[in-house]
Amino acid sequence: MRRIIRFLLVVIVLGALGLIGYSYSGYLVPEQSTVTAPVTLDAD
Repeated sequence: MRRIIRFLLVVIVLGALGLIGYSYSGYLVPEQSTVTAPVTLDAD
């Protein structure tokens, strides 16, 4: 039982490290674009 828990912890830690490494690699950067929208103010 101890081996299974240890194996699961190792897999979770390696998965977290892999996700962090993947996010720092630049593949998860969203596309950026400028959005402009007119705003009308009803100030009497």
